[in-house]
Amino acid sequence: MPATIDHNRVVIDIDILSRDGVWRRTRAWVDNGNPDLEMSRRLATALGLAVSCDQTKCSSPPPRAIAIGGMNISLADVKETEIPGQPASAAIMAPGMKAEINIPSAVLRHYDVLIDFPERKFSIGAPGTIHFLGSSGKVQINAENGLIQIPSRIENKKYNLGLDLGASISFLSPELFDPLAAAHADWPHMTGAVGPANMWGADEETTSKVMRLDRVQFGPLFLTDVAFVEFPKERMEYFAKRAGVPTVGLIGANIFLNYRVGFDYAHSMVYFDIGRLYTFPEFTVVGLTLRPEDDGRYTVLAVEGAEGEGPVTLSGVTVQPGDHLVAVDDIAVAGSTMGLVWSMLGGTPGQERKLTIERGGKEFFVNARVQQFLEVAPDSEPGRKKSKH
Repeated sequence: MPATIDHNRVVIDIDILSRDGVWRRTRAWVDNGNPDLEMSRRLATALGLAVSCDQTKCSSPPPRAIAIGGMNISLADVKETEIPGQPASAAIMAPGMKAEINIPSAVLRHYDVLIDFPERKFSIGAPGTIHFLGSSGKVQINAENGLIQIPSRIENKKYNLGLDLGASISFLSPELFDPLAAAHADWPHMTGAVGPANMWGADEETTSKVMRLDRVQFGPLFLTDVAFVEFPKERMEYFAKRAGVPTVGLIGANIFLNYRVGFDYAHSMVYFDIGRLYTFPEFTVVGLTLRPEDDGRYTVLAVEGAEGEGPVTLSGVTVQPGDHLVAVDDIAVAGSTMGLVWSMLGGTPGQERKLTIERGGKEFFVNARVQQFLEVAPDSEPGRKKSKH
């Protein structure tokens, strides 16, 4: 069925059976890196599910049934649905997304799954019904929750890395990220989240460390110039605990936009089939770190500049943390997804984007230039690349 690729996230249409027996169409986020079923409070209420809250979280019983492309999907393993802390009227799971529910790994693991990024298609079927193509590799799948770990190599040392196509960017533990950064000062790096590294607009993203690793072997794949964000220590520990095996991070969807990725859960196999050859300008953007708010607005958390570039400014007026981004090239951003906003802020280096900024109830305009972050420049030696900041 058709899929939307938004901020590298896969979003599809599904049908959900409400308590009154009516099927309702909604948008779902395919998140194989999260075992928990989650939905918006608005959807839970519309389905007639009883929402209960304690001091730490809200939850509800799972829906009666869901269907993808007319195929009923089992929720037998789902005991409860988590309800994120959004307003009761919010028709989304999280700000910056157009999805009311996710399809987690605990549900996906009972099926064959194929995500075709180039053709923007999602397929799901009973085990053995999808014919997978491409390079394949044996993987470790947590039998309880469906999380995937893939044998990998970095600097010729063996590690496990998760495969999480629900993440817009890849992550690496601080225990590995920091020594690699110290040993390879020539690898492109920056502080601050822009583009796909700006996942949700958490405060920690303003100080996120981002770096391109020269080479990573990920199962059967040999990847080059892979952009990683350093995992906060507490989140890395939580991620490793849920994975159930020692792990140093995860590879996100930013690596696979040219691929068809197949999950043969029954046989613990993953397939990677190249669908096109294209270099995505993932960090060629206006240098802002943004937070999508519950009311649909976008708050500027930080202003970033590539090496040798100044802040986002015009005629002495500088965009500042706490400002609100109202429009890009006169196109309003309120209510837009993170993926759409970042596509508006992208372009080729040197292009100008007209930003409408609101501060203290007043609006003004700033002409901001698209900059290239984490740049990788070609070397004179064929087949090799030289990195620069």
